Amino acid sequence: MTPDLGIATPESFGLRAGILSQAETLAQSLSSIAPTACVAMGIPLVIAASGPSAWLANLVATVAILLVAANINVFASDSASPGSLYGFIRTDLGPWAGSIAGWSLLIAYVGTASAVIGGIVQYAQTLAPGQPPQMAVSIALILCSVLAAAAFAYRNVELSARFMLWIECISVAAIVLLFVFPSPADKLSWDPRQFSPPVFHLTPVGAGLVLATFSFVGFESSTALGTEAKAPLTTIPRALLMTVLFSGVFFVFCAYAEVAGFGNKLSEVASSRAPLQVLADLKGLHWIAPIIAAGALTSFFACTLASITAAARIALLMSKHGLIPKSLGRAHERHRTPYAAVLATSIATLLPAVALTVWQVSAFDLYGWMATVSTYGFITAYVLLLVAAPVHLFRRQKLSAPKAALSAVSLIFLIGVCIGSLSSGSVGPGKWLAPAYLALLLCGCGFQVLFSTSPAAS
Repeated sequence: MTPDLGIATPESFGLRAGILSQAETLAQSLSSIAPTACVAMGIPLVIAASGPSAWLANLVATVAILLVAANINVFASDSASPGSLYGFIRTDLGPWAGSIAGWSLLIAYVGTASAVIGGIVQYAQTLAPGQPPQMAVSIALILCSVLAAAAFAYRNVELSARFMLWIECISVAAIVLLFVFPSPADKLSWDPRQFSPPVFHLTPVGAGLVLATFSFVGFESSTALGTEAKAPLTTIPRALLMTVLFSGVFFVFCAYAEVAGFGNKLSEVASSRAPLQVLADLKGLHWIAPIIAAGALTSFFACTLASITAAARIALLMSKHGLIPKSLGRAHERHRTPYAAVLATSIATLLPAVALTVWQVSAFDLYGWMATVSTYGFITAYVLLLVAAPVHLFRRQKLSAPKAALSAVSLIFLIGVCIGSLSSGSVGPGKWLAPAYLALLLCGCGFQVLFSTSPAAS
């Protein structure tokens, strides 16, 4: 008999148990980060903030996220469920903390899926240069992308995982090719500017640290495959660490190579919305620009698919706990996927992307706004998880001073990142993103109070 730890037997969810290999489990977390997409639109922002210190900011962020991953693995090595961090937090901090984590993760994954749809529209434009696409064309791209992702998530989780893994492998290879391919104009070599004393000062590193940390959000999404992964107590913890290590090394390398490639024209990184294409032109590699754009576009799509996959499984478990309608807890009898939750999260992904496009928000701003809102959701869940980790260890008589310090250091870092984001001086619509996230979270909790059958609502 399974104890009530926010976890149920695989059969109780109607999902296929133990079908995803280590590589397929890794694909879920890797695609949620979307390394190629981050290099295309995230790393340039870090470079704009930190300049030659960008590689160091990414290195510090990698170490910090490894600490967070170690805390998540406190739970992931003990138990598995389709509820991701929501199930873990509910276990040790109670129903209300769990429900806050659940709603914050739903906002985070749906927001991420919607954000990267903006990336799809942005990079589709680079494949067909000229005037910005008409609104009807942008909406058609959004609809096709979400429908395709929903179809994959609805049909087969194995097929989805393999598809995401191949997409990321091909996309990463295209990025590396851009940086290492020798050209008459430039080749990757030692850049002494990036190791001069000013690079190691706190101010430039700190300026890009918040953005570098944001590149990793979503890395924990393989924890949502607790039912479907083979030997989840080992494959999921490995997937988390492998995702952070691979992505971190890739981000550090790309930041270094991009700064070296632009040389004295580093200001063009900040002014361009497709800096990798600009870099390809600077290196005289015009033929590789469409390959990079296609790689980034498919990586954005893989991230959409991974985010819908994770959100649907969190919604499934929340439904089982009575926090959202029971109808969202249904699994398809033949495909053994949470089809009702997949459809619901796909619609939730579609609505803000279409609405902002109709309001003539650019694809670049759609990406930035929705990614920022989703990041607040991830950080909320991470903070709750870091509070829950020492509680979990204490209850099992495994808590030690080093483990408590690990949680404390990770928590201090995340709170610092959040404060840094809030104090970054956003202007215009950007200043409303944090209140918008808070309003969405309060709406979720309010829905729970009014309609939930969970003990937390009583």
